[in-house]
Amino acid sequence: MGPSSTAIPQKTVEFIRMDEGSKEDYQLLHTLEQRYIEKLPDRILTALDGLKDSLAGYKVTRLEHSLQTATRAEKDGADDELIVAALIHDIGDDLAPENHSQMAAAIIRPYVREQVTWILEMHGIFQMVYYADKLGLNPDERERYRGHKWFDDAEQFCRDWDQLSFDPDYPTLPLSHFKDRVRAIFSRPAFDPEILHATA
Repeated sequence: MGPSSTAIPQKTVEFIRMDEGSKEDYQLLHTLEQRYIEKLPDRILTALDGLKDSLAGYKVTRLEHSLQTATRAEKDGADDELIVAALIHDIGDDLAPENHSQMAAAIIRPYVREQVTWILEMHGIFQMVYYADKLGLNPDERERYRGHKWFDDAEQFCRDWDQLSFDPDYPTLPLSHFKDRVRAIFSRPAFDPEILHATA
């Protein structure tokens, strides 16, 4: 008999529709969900590693681009929230190619200050200033946000880190260098007001 035949089945709820669930059912689900959430940093790191097999055509992989963006952020003295944001900014490329910025922002939103989330959410639009005219698109899409309190921060994110990070010769730090930061950020209590409303 193989190992699977002796495995103890996972305890499950009794209901087949949510409105029939008992207190015990939902306590079980909450416990299992908390255990699952604790492994989020590992899933983030796995997803980042998967970017090495993502979009083609550049001189670097999407993973290398992400690592290079985070390396530049660290070199410029950015705090841990911005460094991790720089690292995961393109994590949505595989599943949300048309709105990867919003996906990255949604992933990090519960764990960082609102400023960082806004920068990630907007980086796709702000990045257009560097290439959109070559595709017959409007490179000034970001102008509708001029005057926003974090406009300059999003502009700087793209200008100094994101758009520069396609250089195969840049001394880029490996994913292992950022693991502790990823674990620290994504292990924070979700939606903590003191974190969300903090200032840089």
